[in-house]
Amino acid sequence: MAQPIQHTQLPIRGLNLHVAQLGTGELGTVVFLHGFPEIWYSWRHQMQAVAAAGYRAIAPDSRGYGLSDQPPEPEPEDVETPWEDLVADLLGILDALSIPKAFLVGKDFGAIPAYDFALRYPDRTRGVMCLGIPFSPVPFNFEGTMPEGFYPLRWRQPGRAEADFGRYDIRRVVRTIYVLFSGSEVPVAKAGQETMDLADDSTPLPEWFTEEDLDEYASLYEKSGFGYPIRMPYRCTDKMTTQLDAKFQVPVFMVMGENDYVFKLPGLEAAVRGGMMNSFAPDLKVALVPEGSHFVQEQFPEKVNELLLGFLKDCP
Repeated sequence: MAQPIQHTQLPIRGLNLHVAQLGTGELGTVVFLHGFPEIWYSWRHQMQAVAAAGYRAIAPDSRGYGLSDQPPEPEPEDVETPWEDLVADLLGILDALSIPKAFLVGKDFGAIPAYDFALRYPDRTRGVMCLGIPFSPVPFNFEGTMPEGFYPLRWRQPGRAEADFGRYDIRRVVRTIYVLFSGSEVPVAKAGQETMDLADDSTPLPEWFTEEDLDEYASLYEKSGFGYPIRMPYRCTDKMTTQLDAKFQVPVFMVMGENDYVFKLPGLEAAVRGGMMNSFAPDLKVALVPEGSHFVQEQFPEKVNELLLGFLKDCP
């Protein structure tokens, strides 16, 4: 039987951040960092698994997402700091909860602060497991390598995603993105199309994603809206830290669904399958989940839970 998840608001660096928690933590703490269009709820299966195994599970809503406060509009002199904010928020959460050291599990853009935190604070990190996004020593840049209709190139344009999303209610927007991102093909709009035009209400949801799940996501985005989630990450990828000499001092575990459309992005498959990450992470493991999509932790929770618990057990 699933244990009830506890919810709290933590005052972190001038914002109240929503944090979901479960478990007592005899064996340690696992912090889960979500991506887009996800929220703490996307880790519901993994939180139950690690708590049942003796760990404390913590899943915050990133600043500007769900039940967490919206950050202020950035000042011009602060435009280089958005990813630094996510790392600092994570450190603040650990300090506020008196957690000296934690495992980090990141998904999609949540992998970026997980990697960055592990590099900067190896003494506070027991290991890092990431899904969907490999470590990159340079900012992601798809200009010239992907079609103009590729959604990150569209959404980084001021007002473009806001106008596209604004044609529909929040539930429809989340539904469309889940349908598109769960496929094996890269979502690319044609000339005269917007990203939201690539699927409609007649397109079925993935079989592992229920109408009740969609209601949960929609209710959380009703609070936050999509203003900040569009800015972070899609208008901040060029501000990622360049770390050509990065060297992880903790174990790193990269998990990808074999049908994740991310594999078709330039350089991403080489990073995962070609060994590029090994030069930065000496203690690296890679696992590919057959038939897994970009939302592999929701699609195949039992398999991802098995991989996660094995990683936690194997870490020193």
